[in-house]
Amino acid sequence: MARLADLPIVQVSTHIDASPHIVWALVSDINLPAQFQSEFTGAEWIDAGEIDVGSRFVGRNQRGKWSWETTSWVTEYEQERAFAWAVSDRHNPGATWAFQLQPDDGGTQLIYTRQLGPGPSGITSMIEKNPENEEAIIAARDAEHRDNMQAVIDGVKVLAELKT
Repeated sequence: MARLADLPIVQVSTHIDASPHIVWALVSDINLPAQFQSEFTGAEWIDAGEIDVGSRFVGRNQRGKWSWETTSWVTEYEQERAFAWAVSDRHNPGATWAFQLQPDDGGTQLIYTRQLGPGPSGITSMIEKNPENEEAIIAARDAEHRDNMQAVIDGVKVLAELKT
């Protein structure tokens, strides 16, 4: 079982029978995950112009009766290879999310990763209120994220393969 200090990671992946070019067009759309999962509801770019490392967007989320917004900074943006962002603080993020694309047997291996910490986030306050349950809180949050992340890459797979 993980603790927040361990910077817990959740990672899901799938092979997609489509080129990295097609997959990239989908995963580089910051609103695409909202089509397939239950917590993230959409985002808007703050910085006008071309997207690159340092570009910012505001993401909207809802979980049950709670809704919130976060600012994220793009930390990696390499066409057809990687798109990553840090949530809440560019240098001390509450979480870091990333899509990685790798050419794979005529298609693309899509890897979606989430790392909690090292900075504070909503889960931090939950743990502060119930420190004896830290590992269970993280395990439950990891499971929620894993399910949502899997739904996103499954959705990307369907859309990308329809385009080939």
